Order: sequence, then C-alpha cells, then structure tokens
Amino acid sequence: MTRPLLPAPFTRRGFLAGSAAGLGVAAASGLAMPAISRAATRPLITHGVQSGDPLPGGAIVWSRADRPARMIVDYATRESFAGARRLVGPAALEAGDYTAKVVLRGLPAGQQVFYRVAFEDLAEPTVLSEPVTGSFRTPPADSRSLRFVWSGDTAGQGWGIDRDRGGMTGYATMLAQDPDFFLNSGDTIYADGPLEAEKALPDGGVWRNLVTEEKSKVAETLAEFRGNFKYNLLDENYLTMMAGVPTIAQWDDHETVNNWYPGEMLLADDRYTVKSASLLAARANRAFHEYMPTSTPAGEPERVHRRLSYGPLLDLFVIDMRTFRGPNSANRQAAAGPETAFLGGDQLAWLKRELLASRATWKVIASDMPIGIQVKDGEAFENGANGDGPALGRELEIAELLRFIKLNGVANTVWLTADVHYTAAHYYDPAKAQFQDFEPFWEFVSGPIHAGSFGPGQMDDTFGPQVVFSKDPGGAVNLPPSEGLQFFGLVEIDGESEAMTVTLKDIADTALYSVTLEPKRA
Repeated sequence: MTRPLLPAPFTRRGFLAGSAAGLGVAAASGLAMPAISRAATRPLITHGVQSGDPLPGGAIVWSRADRPARMIVDYATRESFAGARRLVGPAALEAGDYTAKVVLRGLPAGQQVFYRVAFEDLAEPTVLSEPVTGSFRTPPADSRSLRFVWSGDTAGQGWGIDRDRGGMTGYATMLAQDPDFFLNSGDTIYADGPLEAEKALPDGGVWRNLVTEEKSKVAETLAEFRGNFKYNLLDENYLTMMAGVPTIAQWDDHETVNNWYPGEMLLADDRYTVKSASLLAARANRAFHEYMPTSTPAGEPERVHRRLSYGPLLDLFVIDMRTFRGPNSANRQAAAGPETAFLGGDQLAWLKRELLASRATWKVIASDMPIGIQVKDGEAFENGANGDGPALGRELEIAELLRFIKLNGVANTVWLTADVHYTAAHYYDPAKAQFQDFEPFWEFVSGPIHAGSFGPGQMDDTFGPQVVFSKDPGGAVNLPPSEGLQFFGLVEIDGESEAMTVTLKDIADTALYSVTLEPKRA
C-alpha cells in the first residue's frame, strides 16, 4: 500500500520528541510572540496538546493552562513553521477548568499540519507560556490510501500508570503505525475504578500505580471526573500520541459508572454518596467534552454521536449507545417502546439519514458496544444481545437498522468496537441468523489498550455472528496489562483498489489476524 508523500521531510517521532518535552520553536516563524517576562511566573501548559475530529481542511486543537489565559495557536504546513498563520483563540477560564479548544479551518486537503499552542496570561497580557507543538493530517480530497487505529478501555480494573513498566505502552505501539487518526472506542477513563498504589500480580510481582487524589476514589464531583481525564495525560506514551495523531473519541459506561442507564439510582453501591446516575453522567459528559478534542453542534454541547467524513473512501459514524437507552432489563420485550431504546428514536433516525447521504466507499460504524456478544448487568442485559432467538428488546433497533441498510442499498458497512476486553473478528451471516433481513457484514472488536483482560463473551445467534477469530484470556478474569493481552486494530484502505484490510494486533505489534474486504460496487 503506497502512502502519500509529505510535502516536506517529516519525522513524526522526531517532531513529537520536542512536543512531549514542551519545547517551543517560536523563532522559526515570522510571527512574533508577545514579550515573555518573569519566566518563573508565566503560564504553564499543564497537560500537553491534542487534536481531534479531523474535518475537511482542518481539525480541533485542544490544550489546558494553569490559570486564566488566552489560547494562541500558530499553524503551518511546514515543520519549520515557515509561513505560519495565527489564530487567537478563546480564554481558558475557571468554568472550563482552564481548558480551551479552537477549530483550525481552511487548510489544504491531505496535508500534514504542524501547530504550536501558547497561552497569554489574562492578568498580565505581556506574559506568555512556553509553546507546545503537535501535528495532524487533514482528510484527503482524493482517493489516496488511508490508515487508522482503534481501541478502547484505558486505565481500568485497577491497572493504572506503572512508570517502572513503561506506562501505557500500547499507545506508543499505536503511534508507531503512523495512523491518520485514532478512534477511541469508549471507556476512555474509568471514573468508577479507583487506583491503589500497589496491586498484586499473578506471578507474585507488584504493579505500582501512579495515584492522584482524583483517582483515589470513585468520581462524583465535576473536579473528580476532570481528574480522571487528567490522569491519562500524565502518561508519556498517551501524551505523545495525543500530540501527534488526531483522536475521534466516543464514550461508553465507565466515563460515568459501570453499566449505567439514564434514571438509574445507585442505591446498593456504598461507594457513592451521589446516587443519581443521571447527575453523575451530566458531570462526566461535561468533563469528557472539556478534556477530549471533540466537536459538538451549536446548541448541543453534550452530544457524542456525529459523522466525520475522511475523504471519498471513508465516512465514520460515531454512535452513542449510552445516553438514550432505556433501563437495563431482561431485554425480552417483543415490541419496541421506551424500555427497548438503545440508540433512541432520534439518533436512529439521524444514523439512517447520514448513512443514506454518504457517498464514501466505506461506512464505518464506530460503536461503543458489540452487537452479538452478550454483556450482562447482574441478571439484566447491558447491551442488545440477550441470548439466542428472535430479535427482542434492544435488538429490535439493531434489526430495524440492518433492515434499513439492506433495503436502501447502503453498501460497505463495517462495525468497529472495543468494550469487552479482548479482540475478535465476527462475520454476521443472515443464512445463520434468527433475524435474516439484512446483508452480511463484519464487526471487529479490539481492546483493551490498557486495562484488565477478560473473555471470551458468549455469543447470541439473533444476527448470525460467526466467530472467525478471537484472542482472549480463555475465561480468566482481569489479567493485568503485563500479561500482554492488550489489543488494538489497524484499518488500511488502499487508494487504488479501495479494498479495506483490517488487522488485529497486540501491543507488542504482533499481527494476530488480518482480512482484506473488497468493496461492493454500485
């Protein structure tokens, strides 16, 4: 597969080495920074920089200051920052925990973009922080080859940052793939998973966690949810990847609390003084959007579901199976109603419209949960799968969506997810399904990237999933990252043939399974 040539010599790793160390390159540009005085008291960029939600001609850029300060972003198509442009961004204030985002627009398609962020002290406008640099690629306008990675599940089940073991090394392995972007498939934090300083390993060793105040208990306050997102940015591998690759983030349950649904009351969980899952979720959603480089439509600051177009070969549909669901239940309702909601009526209608409008060769549905693996919540069911048999409960929405895709000739849909803490390739075959009114499709599962390993899960035959490949701990529970069962996926789309190759990998960069999918032509 041929990668497009960059317009100037560029080594992502070398460029990011300066970024991760907080090294500025202000002298390289013709843009003059405000005079820096009283270096000991000038603003600090506390948690690096991130880019995300790449859009035609641009992307979101994020950072955080340590005080009220105005975000300033210089950006260029050359690593030297020659010809750089400047965007004076918003003020980072207490209300947003000193985080700030800008949208860079008007950039050439398919281009490596270099940016540097600085903050100007609002109390002393002549005082500027040291700049921090990052980079991203804009989506192409032509049918050039693409590659991206996906995974989920970060710092879960008591396994946080152990610096003696290199930290979250899976992020370094994903960065080494030189992806166009990273799809973070949910459970981006574990707000319900406090960390202890030491955790025993199966081999008799000790896992030594970096522990912060906010990671010492379950998150209930807005500050505690924010602290969970800050925690991941303390890891050098994570920080470096966020600076070098745009992230497309979605959420699942652990951003709030395990298996939550709107209206749930946590009456049996003594760890929580705040009992309303809806209140916790509102705080979690605020922190998620403050600390992730997400884009949200005007008037919908809490929205997670969105469509991102990455050139003529790829549209990505990020869905939200958490916000609009009904209560977790036995999930056996025969007729659709409020209790069977999974995506919810409005989001389902949105997804149908966007799929129908897409002209991209491949339509990737980024799901925060798998379709055919049963996930339990005590005696209730957490996702759509509810055991073998006809479509019931939340499966009714999935059946409606799959039927719509077939009847409207929406070709080349692929589902990507994480959530279940192992990696697998599933082929959904209507000839082997209880519900058969759909076209065959693939679902690929890959995670965790840094959390406990579990699985395999029990399959549900409603939509005919065939387990083509699975790598899992064979029923063992919560194996540590040091056991090596940490996973991600790599997707490559060839610019000439338009074929999609999906490779499931572990964090040692071992290719475990690969399949090439040929596109269906109109």
